[in-house]
Amino acid sequence: MTAYQQLQSATEEARTWLLSTPIVGRALAGNVTLEEYLAFLGQAYHHVRFTVPLMMACGARLPERLGWLRTALVEYIEEEHGHEQWILDDIREAGGDPRAAADAMPDPATRLMVAWIRDSIEHGNPVAFFGMVQVLEGTSTALATQAAEKLQASLALPDNAVRYLTSHGSLDIGHLAFFEEQINQLGEEDLAAVIDSANMFYRLYGAMFRGIEARYAQQSTIEEVSHALVW
Repeated sequence: MTAYQQLQSATEEARTWLLSTPIVGRALAGNVTLEEYLAFLGQAYHHVRFTVPLMMACGARLPERLGWLRTALVEYIEEEHGHEQWILDDIREAGGDPRAAADAMPDPATRLMVAWIRDSIEHGNPVAFFGMVQVLEGTSTALATQAAEKLQASLALPDNAVRYLTSHGSLDIGHLAFFEEQINQLGEEDLAAVIDSANMFYRLYGAMFRGIEARYAQQSTIEEVSHALVW
């Protein structure tokens, strides 16, 4: 079993937990509201904007035995630079307020994702950053293109309102092949750090989606109760 296969096997339970999130299933069926889609983009902005700075921090702290990974990080940085602006553009084109989204306080799970990976880079094994790559790029490859197509159709969105999703669905297929090559070169200790990081990130990313769903479910319930009281 290769190192990448070990990573996939060791994170299967956490990955399944993320993919079983109800709102993810509804997105793949084109059954989410515009408000939920905008909420997802808002949370995405607040972790994507830290991706390049986190990559830079990771590269600066890699030990000599992992110095070869800096080449991969340079490629990732070139690919990821500016993607947070794509998200704000999507929000605007979908009818949302990009400035309000950027100024809003991120949800707890989103804040924890960024804080946890930053702490791992600064105080643990910086290769843990690649656990985040496993989760975000793997999830995008599995879900983004299909979700974008369904959401665009059900919400009547223009092409430039789903740019972030559509670009990552196709882009990350190539990224994952490159990522697999890097993981297969890791030793046992470093692979364990990536596995631990990926398992944590799957849980936090799943919690982010569940938080969005819970917020709008609560609002819907309040509106239903208010309507019933009025009548």
